[in-house]
Amino acid sequence: MHDALSDPVSEVRAYYEKQPDREWHRLLRHRVEYAITIRALRDALPAGARVLDAGGGPGRYAVALASAGHTVTLFDLSPKLLARARHHAAERKVQLAGYVEGTATNLAAFDNASFEAVLLLGPLYHLPLVEDREQVLREARRVLVPGGALIAAFMTRYAPIRTLARQDPRLLIRDAERYETLLSSGVLPGPVAGDEAVHGYFARAEEIPPLLEGAGFAPPRLLAAEGIVDGIEDRVVALQGPAWTAWADLNYDLADDPGLLAATSHILAITRRLEESD
Repeated sequence: MHDALSDPVSEVRAYYEKQPDREWHRLLRHRVEYAITIRALRDALPAGARVLDAGGGPGRYAVALASAGHTVTLFDLSPKLLARARHHAAERKVQLAGYVEGTATNLAAFDNASFEAVLLLGPLYHLPLVEDREQVLREARRVLVPGGALIAAFMTRYAPIRTLARQDPRLLIRDAERYETLLSSGVLPGPVAGDEAVHGYFARAEEIPPLLEGAGFAPPRLLAAEGIVDGIEDRVVALQGPAWTAWADLNYDLADDPGLLAATSHILAITRRLEESD
């Protein structure tokens, strides 16, 4: 069984280093999630922003944002994933501002108010302890300028259930206690099966605003990162041209419908750092 008090860092690092390009290829398969996230970033970031992509792995978003004219520093706990990001950036003739190794609970490598935007598109759902998630948010707030944008991702409480239904629904009976623990606590005890996220926390949508606001951020905008087609997207992601654009736009337009937030695998929270007087 997973122990929520064990060190998640080495476990998460080992999980991703088995397949250093895992996230790069996952986002190629899940084009709707990528399209919604890119649109959200486009709308949230000022032109030419200094961006810290914390937990950015092989650099899928970092490379895209640098290509769009932002100054992006990639920060990740794995040197192997940072090396893959260098490869992807070089292959696309894109320059990142830096590649820094570390964990999101400690951004001491960066000065106060160093960035106009911070991305946390992975770290928060790999930390079972709420105090660790709060520490990540305190650090993100510290390195943001007042008013700076925070874009954070959360995995939803039902995401592992959706994975279970797709891969081996018989496990719901065989591992009933495990999934009861998930539903009651947000932590899925090990061992990890299939595509389940390693060592993490699966949030309910209603938990997210208090967590962010308690760390000094404005009430967030929440988006269902997979839109309305989560789990039924295969024919949509095969589209090209105007048909693809129309579906990508529709999913982004619907992504902030509160009715979708429990029925998606990831939630994006878009907020800003409050000034002390706000």
